[in-house]
Amino acid sequence: MKEHKHTNKLINETSPYLLQHAHNPVDWYAWCPEAFEKARAEDKPVLLSVGYSACHWCHVMERESFESEEIAEVMNKHFVCIKVDREERPDIDQIYMNAVQMLTGHGGWPMTVFMTPDGLPFHGGTYFPPVDRYNIPGFPRLLLAVADAYKNKREQLLNLGKELVSEIRSLSNFPISQEILSVEILHKAYSNISRNFEPRYGGFGRAPKFPQPMNLNFLLHTFARTGDDVALHMLETTLDGMARGGIYDHVGGGFARYS
Repeated sequence: MKEHKHTNKLINETSPYLLQHAHNPVDWYAWCPEAFEKARAEDKPVLLSVGYSACHWCHVMERESFESEEIAEVMNKHFVCIKVDREERPDIDQIYMNAVQMLTGHGGWPMTVFMTPDGLPFHGGTYFPPVDRYNIPGFPRLLLAVADAYKNKREQLLNLGKELVSEIRSLSNFPISQEILSVEILHKAYSNISRNFEPRYGGFGRAPKFPQPMNLNFLLHTFARTGDDVALHMLETTLDGMARGGIYDHVGGGFARYS
């Protein structure tokens, strides 16, 4: 049996992703009332980290930061740290992903969110390197800056958090349209997809070009509905590129999200 220097509360979980972090020096909690009670009692912000087992950059951030005793010391001193498996709790992931996307303009995993002991998010992002890199602040520097702001500029953070929550709530309050769906909407969607097509290698937009089955299915329906050979060409070029490339499992079959 391998002996571990550190063991935290995730050792009692069943999620493979959470168990993966059970021997980090970070004093991780799963999402539970106990974690938020501790944050309130100690007057600390909560650091929420969300990921999943097949996420490459989740593994990178764990290796670089969560396995570092120096960085873990900063995390444990200034925050109550919570780990969530997005495949186990997609509800939590969705709520805070909306907040991160509003704060930064993009989202992804690992997702890093700073919030009050009442669950009010006020800052966040995705992957953070252990030192300043890729025009991203180093994780330790970010931790200290957030801890300082929570201590000395808390009212500003709370106001930002309330604005975020208000915006998130408005996402689910769209007025019901009185217009009937028309073919023009399909034409507009097809035009938008076509503009982003990459003719040499297939796919849409710039790298990394994650496969989007909904868009590919839409092209197939467009060809069936209109007979447009361009739609079929975009579909076949993309699928051929996927089959020839590194995301296709040439031994077992099937496709990964990225390689």
